[in-house]
Amino acid sequence: MIKAVESLGGNGDSGAVTTDSVADVLERELDNLIKKWLASVEKEPSLTRIPLNYAERTGHLPHLLHEVIKRLRLKAPMKRATSKIAAYHGNLRHKQGYTVAMVVEESRLLQVTIFTTLHIHVKNLDFNTLLPDVVIIADEVDSQLKDQMMQFMDADSAKRAKRE
Repeated sequence: MIKAVESLGGNGDSGAVTTDSVADVLERELDNLIKKWLASVEKEPSLTRIPLNYAERTGHLPHLLHEVIKRLRLKAPMKRATSKIAAYHGNLRHKQGYTVAMVVEESRLLQVTIFTTLHIHVKNLDFNTLLPDVVIIADEVDSQLKDQMMQFMDADSAKRAKRE
């Protein structure tokens, strides 16, 4: 939701300044955010030791980020359901040979990239909702990580059971 607010310039003139919601910024910057996240991932030797193409490395991100955006747009808090895409991603990363630490690192880099993106656009953000939205983002990304890890551990247990 974009809204106009009155602002006084340095010379006393008033002019319209637009403010964006955090959800609007994330939605608008989705492609750039994914590219910046990938650039961060590519600087981490622990993550790049598993060779993946662009789609394999980033294919889950639009879906996970849309879940973040959807949660930001909710008018009232709701009990969060398990994210099927996050669970799928946890299973996929297990199959690709990731470790728990690698999945956690990817998630950490996602939060850093989201918050960096918001910082770049901070002049256009609604300050009344910024901090509560940051809390929602952190909670959603961490909850998605939990869903990923639950599926990852289930896949790991199934793999061990097959060997025994």
